[in-house]
Amino acid sequence: MKRLALAASFFVLTASFAAAQTSTWVSDPAHSEVDFRISHMSVSKIHGYFGQVNATIVYNQADVTKSTVKATIGVDTINTGVDARNAHLKTADFFDVANLPTATFASTSVTRNGNKLKVTGYLTLHGVTRPVVLDVEGPVTPVADPKGSLHSGFSATTTIDRTAFGIGPKFPAAMIGNEVTLNIELEVVKQ
Repeated sequence: MKRLALAASFFVLTASFAAAQTSTWVSDPAHSEVDFRISHMSVSKIHGYFGQVNATIVYNQADVTKSTVKATIGVDTINTGVDARNAHLKTADFFDVANLPTATFASTSVTRNGNKLKVTGYLTLHGVTRPVVLDVEGPVTPVADPKGSLHSGFSATTTIDRTAFGIGPKFPAAMIGNEVTLNIELEVVKQ
């Protein structure tokens, strides 16, 4: 009987310890976005951003490779600083936000790469799902806000091929580059 009680106590302590090693962090929408850069006629780079990012990170402090991230990006919040271009990008010629207003990312693995992380996962954009690898810096050492909530941050980059996601198929690479560089800035709050 003592052995059973001891085993049960050990199990409860082990489960509590494991739970204490993970924490959930949610993106701060006012301080998170996905920026992009794409070539225009091979003479300049057009910049823009998606201003709505809702991400949840389950962070494993003991072993970061056991962490996960899921995110939803509001494609319908695209902004390049030019209203006419924004309106065109929202049409079926490009993102078709009337039917496909969001993109999602779900991680499948996290690996260490020196002081950085590589987060592999699936990006679903324009109704197409493809694997992507994010080069990630972070997490930043947490800082408490005036209310005591802990904030941290991650920066990530990746490059995707717009044509692999069926975006702008009528527009050749000579007009709009195929490669799109994504820069993700996440400020996250511990829950």
